[in-house]
Amino acid sequence: MNYIDGFVMPILKKNVPAYRKLAKLACAVWMDHGALEYREAVGEDLDTPCGLPFPRLTKMKKGETVVFAWIAYKSRAHRDRVNKKVMADPRLTKLMGKPMPFDMKRMSHGGFKIIVKS
Repeated sequence: MNYIDGFVMPILKKNVPAYRKLAKLACAVWMDHGALEYREAVGEDLDTPCGLPFPRLTKMKKGETVVFAWIAYKSRAHRDRVNKKVMADPRLTKLMGKPMPFDMKRMSHGGFKIIVKS
């Protein structure tokens, strides 16, 4: 794998179970369409003294935590092919326009070329 999509988003702690259900569905969709790896993690130890802590970065509010996620691909071109299929998948298109268990406006997302790996 040489490319990932990364995501960081604040989420109300009470919405984590609903988000987990959505993430499990998304995982199945991405993997079915060729993603190499799909991970979603919820913040546990976020008040770290090093750098800009996630709570400040995401402007986390009372009762929130942070989700950190990534999806791995062979390359950016592979990511683009997989995402095109994912965005047309009826399992996800039926959710478009429905309320999400997180604030889409506060989600950060980007594509990253891997420069170091084990």
